[in-house]
Amino acid sequence: MVTVSNISYHVAGRVLYEKASLHIKPRDRIGLVGLNGTGKTTLLRILIGEYTTDEGSISFSKECTIGFLNQDLLSYETDDSILTVAMSAFAEAQSIQRDLEDILVKLETDHSEKLIERMSKLQEKYETLEGYSLQAKAEEILEGIGFRTEDLHRPLREFSGGWRMRVMLAKLLLEKPSLLLMDEPTNHLDLPSIEWVESYLRSYEGAFMVVSHDRQFLNNVSTKTVEVDNYKLSLYEGNYDFFQEEKKLRKEIQQNTYENQQQQIKQTERFITRFRAKSTKARQVQSKIKSLERMDKVEEVVDSQAVVNFKFKFSQKSGRHLMHLDQVSKSFGDIAIFDHTIARIERGDKIALIGANGKGKSTLLRIIDGSEPIQSGKREEGYNLIKAFYAQHQLDALQIENEILDELKQAGSGKSEQELRNILGCFLFSGDDVYKKIKVLSGGEKSRVALAKTLISEANFLLLDEPTNHLDFLSENILIQALQQYEGSFIIVSHNRHFISKTANKVWYIENQEIKEYLGTFDEYEYWKENNKVENIVSSEQPLAKSREKKPAHHRPTNNSNDKLIRKLKAELEKIEVQVMDLEEKVTELEEQLTDPSVYADVEKLMTTNEAYEKAKTELEQANKDWEVKAMECERLEG
Repeated sequence: MVTVSNISYHVAGRVLYEKASLHIKPRDRIGLVGLNGTGKTTLLRILIGEYTTDEGSISFSKECTIGFLNQDLLSYETDDSILTVAMSAFAEAQSIQRDLEDILVKLETDHSEKLIERMSKLQEKYETLEGYSLQAKAEEILEGIGFRTEDLHRPLREFSGGWRMRVMLAKLLLEKPSLLLMDEPTNHLDLPSIEWVESYLRSYEGAFMVVSHDRQFLNNVSTKTVEVDNYKLSLYEGNYDFFQEEKKLRKEIQQNTYENQQQQIKQTERFITRFRAKSTKARQVQSKIKSLERMDKVEEVVDSQAVVNFKFKFSQKSGRHLMHLDQVSKSFGDIAIFDHTIARIERGDKIALIGANGKGKSTLLRIIDGSEPIQSGKREEGYNLIKAFYAQHQLDALQIENEILDELKQAGSGKSEQELRNILGCFLFSGDDVYKKIKVLSGGEKSRVALAKTLISEANFLLLDEPTNHLDFLSENILIQALQQYEGSFIIVSHNRHFISKTANKVWYIENQEIKEYLGTFDEYEYWKENNKVENIVSSEQPLAKSREKKPAHHRPTNNSNDKLIRKLKAELEKIEVQVMDLEEKVTELEEQLTDPSVYADVEKLMTTNEAYEKAKTELEQANKDWEVKAMECERLEG
């Protein structure tokens, strides 16, 4: 489908690609990985023709169509509703729909056979394009990635950049190009939305290439991995975990080959040195010299997996009880975030705060920090508590004219310059890198500086809001190691499942304006959720009992009120089922009428029948949605 042949690309005198090649086949699911700055996004822009290579060629099959999701779309604005923006993916069907509407108007005065025939052909084409179900598909995808039904008719302009990116993702998925190119599609998605996108991509009919720093996302959607490394594109026939194991094996083979070659080179050089002056060996010496010149040198393996030995120092140890929220309530206008919720944080707690966007995770961090006031209830800090808060806005708080080393000196930790250099080395700033000014750093580099400042603060309690945003896999691994060595307590807001599975020993989620707690790791929480058949636990509107065991038994509390609700739901389901059957019969009957030539001869009857058909279709779609919602609720209560 796409063939990349020996491309070379340079930017500002720097080599990104040198004779790199790649072949993308139909239905390939490719995860594109590599350290920040190696050229992953550049490759996507080369494929869409935005950048031109210095050498090499790229060829596409005739049937190849490309869709590109990138971070530039965050700035797109329009007064059109998000449903209208998503529906623009169906340009051809919408054009036919407008033509049909024009014809219906003309039929009021023009009853010619030619016009009726044109309408018949357009309707046939419209049905082939599944025109009558396109809006339902758009609504399904928009709601799947986190939008509420009532949001679908709001203008795109009213939404933040992250939500606009979701609309653009929905539009791209609806277009169904034969090759999807996606640059960090999960950056602005919460956990339920990420899982929905994973499910969608697994059944996607075309090919896709995705750049992501979410390794679990890559494991769940990709079947091939392409690494950008050493100016080349290296293909691995498996997901991210397979890539790691295979790369390790390849490195071992390469290192062994390198060592064998170095031994061979040394032996050859010794022969040349020993017999260079002997005329009887001149021919052999020249042969050895030429063999060295012709030899393809194998490069020594450079270990890129940094190992952190980060020693944290506390000026004082915290008490046993760090924080107590007692009957805390918080709202913004008419929107209630917390309603008389209770939570405790103890020394040694390493908490992952997960869930859908808009539930109040960042608000909770600010309440715990003390920077967000509460309406009622009590917030009590424990003895000797020293907090440090990391959030994305703190990247903007960095002094852009400062050098990295000076920025850490001004953090007030009292550490010596050598100690600060050692810490910066853990965060991949070595040698003269520490003298770089903040203003020239990438987003990922600024994140590492801000994280380093947070970790040297000698705080015994860390609050971290999306700390892995902008971090590549190597930087993320460094942060994981640092937090694993951290002897204090912390609470992390993150949608990065690998990250929280490696760092947290407790899981919090917000439900019904309350903080719910699972006493166990994220992996154990996922196991518990799966085995108890709890769907979308982080976005559910029904309360769950607070879990007090790492792997609870297959048990859910029930009571008489639950039994009554189940009986009521089953009665409603029966009514909806009858309604669905009636509507299906009505739709079928109207479809048959629309294919009847006698209907076309009567313009008034045609218009009336068409309106009745559209109305019946809409009512059927809504009835099916109502049935699914109530069936899922009934199943959950019976579970």
